[in-house]
Amino acid sequence: MEHVENLLKTTLSEIERILNTRSVVGEPITLEGNTIVPLVAIGFCFGGGGASGKGQKTANMEGYGGGSGGGGGVKPVAVVVITKDGARVEPIRRGVSTVIEKVGEAVVHIMDHRSDKTA
Repeated sequence: MEHVENLLKTTLSEIERILNTRSVVGEPITLEGNTIVPLVAIGFCFGGGGASGKGQKTANMEGYGGGSGGGGGVKPVAVVVITKDGARVEPIRRGVSTVIEKVGEAVVHIMDHRSDKTA
C-alpha cells in the first residue's frame, strides 16, 4: 500500500501547488497608475485509491494497483478596478468574453477620466 500512499501524496501536493491565491487573483494590469485585477473561481474534484493482494491456492502471485484522477475548471467572476479615486469591483456574469469587455471598459473609463482632467 506504500505505492498507493505515495501516489496520493504526489497528486495532492501537485493540487496544492496549483490551487493558491495566485490562482484566483490574476496578475494585475497597470495602465498609467491605474490597476485592473482579474478574479476567478476555481472548482476542483479529486479521487484516488488502490489495492494489493495475493493469489489464492493455485496462483501464488502478489500484486498491487492504484490510481488517482481529478478535474477542474476556472470561471471569471469579477475585475477589481483601482484608481487614485478609489477601488470598485465589476462583476462578470457571462464568461471570458465579458472579462475582455470589462477590462476594455475599465481602460476606456480610465482614459476618459484622464482626458477630463487634462482638458
